[in-house]
Amino acid sequence: MDRAPQRRPRRGAGSVPRAAWLIGPALVAGVAYLDPGNVASNMTAGAVYGYLLVWVVVVGNVMAWLIQYLSAKLGIVTGRSLPETLGSRIRNPWARRAYWLQAELVAMATDIAEVIGGAVALNLLFGVPLLWGGLITGAVSIVLLLVQSRRGAKTFEFVVIGLVAIIAIGFTYGVFVAPPDPAGIVSGLVPRFDDAASVLLAASILGATIMPHAIYAHSALARDRFAPSARPTAFGDSGPGPRVPAPLDQLRGISTSRLLRATKWDVTIAMLIAGTVNLCILLLAAANLAGVPGTATLEGAYAALDVDLGPAVATLFAVGLLASGLASTSVGAYAGAEIMHGLLHIRVPLLARRLVTLVPALIILAAGVNPTLALVLSQVVLSFGIPFALIPLVALTAKTDVLGRYRNRVLTTAAGVAASVFLIVLNGVLLWLVLTGA
Repeated sequence: MDRAPQRRPRRGAGSVPRAAWLIGPALVAGVAYLDPGNVASNMTAGAVYGYLLVWVVVVGNVMAWLIQYLSAKLGIVTGRSLPETLGSRIRNPWARRAYWLQAELVAMATDIAEVIGGAVALNLLFGVPLLWGGLITGAVSIVLLLVQSRRGAKTFEFVVIGLVAIIAIGFTYGVFVAPPDPAGIVSGLVPRFDDAASVLLAASILGATIMPHAIYAHSALARDRFAPSARPTAFGDSGPGPRVPAPLDQLRGISTSRLLRATKWDVTIAMLIAGTVNLCILLLAAANLAGVPGTATLEGAYAALDVDLGPAVATLFAVGLLASGLASTSVGAYAGAEIMHGLLHIRVPLLARRLVTLVPALIILAAGVNPTLALVLSQVVLSFGIPFALIPLVALTAKTDVLGRYRNRVLTTAAGVAASVFLIVLNGVLLWLVLTGA
């Protein structure tokens, strides 16, 4: 039993297969940065404001790198996810339930964006009614989750990474067909807003880029991917006696330092892919749809791309949107299940949980709400959930009693605090604009 976990990571030490074995969790978590909410927010920003909000996408991606690395580090070092860690440290049961409630609402907002995006894509490609498209998207997500639960993390990663490749091709092809203006891109790197609506879109872009459920999910994905055969007591557990680090290095057969170095590459690759795709979506809209009537919606953007750039670009855009919805909704459901298990210590059957979180999206589709508006507003809801995930993450990863010698350095903690303050201030400004009617 003790030798089994050593064989897989030690195979081909120093070779490409060994390095490849360490890559994957961030690419799966990175799907959250390529969901239909991102598509709607970035497409709307480019169509309405041109290159104005390019800087928001860039800043959001830089912050996302730090946040996702900290999340993965927590899962690797402790062998526990962020919800599990918080569930054991929040002593008051009512406080723990309140925290779970806001996290669950965030997960539902995520699901709304992903299911609606998949439904819109099926409608654009095949004329499927939106309600039926939502049901199909939900059904496919169940299949993907069954793959994860029955075939393991590695198989799930291969499937999701395949969908990421489709997403990347679908959303970047149009930029090569109709390149954006370099001067416009440079001007868009200067931080500024135009009006209250641009602040709303900036919050939406950040909510879609730095998604709370991705923070929860990444720690769990890293935990599952590098789980030893025996479940040790994690560092920082409560209970009598001294707190000592669990011997995860020995149980895994590979050092934690090695895993953390590989994770930096994993996160870097994932964020480069996500950042490039998100930027291409905004630039595609800014270069081809800015000022064109009706292009602030996904349907209108699809129609305009079909007319201006041809059916190939429009079809690939819709295919990318479909892959985005299918991949991200499975990761979102995974995150929701981890949130409930970690904070409430409850495991709900997969089908039951999937159906419950699917209901709000189906209600919106049945009610005839503008899908793009629902997507953008869902991302604003996500932006308000960011501090509740980010602040505990930064605080926990800075603690010696949680991460031991792997705790954050002072500069890392300062960067995490700065990101938290920036996001909280932006959300505060947005709330003030909404309440005052500005």
